[in-house]
Amino acid sequence: METAYLIAIMPGPAADADEEPLAELKELLATAGAGYAGQMIQRRDAPVAATYFGKGKLQELQSELARIEPDLVVVEDELTPTQQRNLEDRLGVRVIDRAALILDIFSQHAHTAEGKLQVELAQLQFNLTRMRGKGTQLSRLGGGIGTRGPGETKLEVDQRVARKRIGTLKRRLRDVSLSREVMRRSRLSSQLPLVAMAGYTNTGKSSLLNALTSGGVSVNDRLFETLDPTTRAYEFGGRTYLLTDTVGFIRKLPHQLIEAFRSTLEETLVAHLILHVADASVPEEELEDVIGVVDGVLDEIAAASMPRLLVLNKCDLLEPGQEAFLRRTWPDAVLTSALTGAGLDTLRQRIADFFNSRLESVELFFPYGNGRLIGEIYRIGTDVELENRADGVVVRARLPRDEAARFARFKKPPADLR
Repeated sequence: METAYLIAIMPGPAADADEEPLAELKELLATAGAGYAGQMIQRRDAPVAATYFGKGKLQELQSELARIEPDLVVVEDELTPTQQRNLEDRLGVRVIDRAALILDIFSQHAHTAEGKLQVELAQLQFNLTRMRGKGTQLSRLGGGIGTRGPGETKLEVDQRVARKRIGTLKRRLRDVSLSREVMRRSRLSSQLPLVAMAGYTNTGKSSLLNALTSGGVSVNDRLFETLDPTTRAYEFGGRTYLLTDTVGFIRKLPHQLIEAFRSTLEETLVAHLILHVADASVPEEELEDVIGVVDGVLDEIAAASMPRLLVLNKCDLLEPGQEAFLRRTWPDAVLTSALTGAGLDTLRQRIADFFNSRLESVELFFPYGNGRLIGEIYRIGTDVELENRADGVVVRARLPRDEAARFARFKKPPADLR
């Protein structure tokens, strides 16, 4: 097992003794399968442009690494290519940043063809500016007039190959996106209520999906366990709902991942309702922070105006008094436990109430021979009642407003049948 030493720049005074400023980075490290060798934090407003750490702190870090001899150094912030090269030259050990660590975790957890393409694209985009060459060594010469000289360097060759591969991956992902779009349209055409779960990674979204739908989704206790969106159906109150679990969010999610996984994240955009799932058991300030992280990513993928319902999961882990505090702070949230089942019926009812509020009561008249349309009303509506008459059927139901408009031509029964 590789061992890693963590470093970070943080503004302000030193944290309290009971705070762990690099707790999330340590959890990412464990998820990647590496061991923790220690950490060093420098308090300053911003990193040094060339070496990340200041001169004195860098010397202290060199001495510490010589003593511990870790396999690599992991930096909390995203490094520039210059910072990464200079740190590796000064420290004599491999240096990666938080973004590279997350990309490595994603590569481990990608199982589907789409997930693997997305991860490879993100890695190539991330590494393109970080490739290192050796001047004109290993340069490739052309043949003929005008091609003599140092030629194309090995670095230029590598960059050209990487750009070509990036183009190929983008085309293949567009094809996959088209297939996903077909599935989205299929779900939309079914007119079933669509609910998407979004939230910080490892908040129990997959466990919640399983508890609500008996979905059988992997629920290992590690970050980014779910990369590919999973949709399952469940019934409540005589109506079928589709629930989709999406990739988890995290602080400082690399921009390359947001771009590469845009088609996955956009599953939230076709939903009628977003369940924003958060871990109720974390400290108050952390809970506010992670809720803000998720809201920020949702805004970035143009989901700012989407209706949302906050779900505070893992309430079985709450300390005495925490539940009352959460209910005061987030009065509209639903407290649940995917493990014990607490709050699940309340959550199902809140989802049903949301969709019921979007329904319109209608009275329709169908001449005999329109059984297919009546069956469709049973599928998309609620509280369906039938009344057989001499030359047709009166249907009373509650339909989604856009669907009610689609059946407008059937709205008025003949006057003599009233």
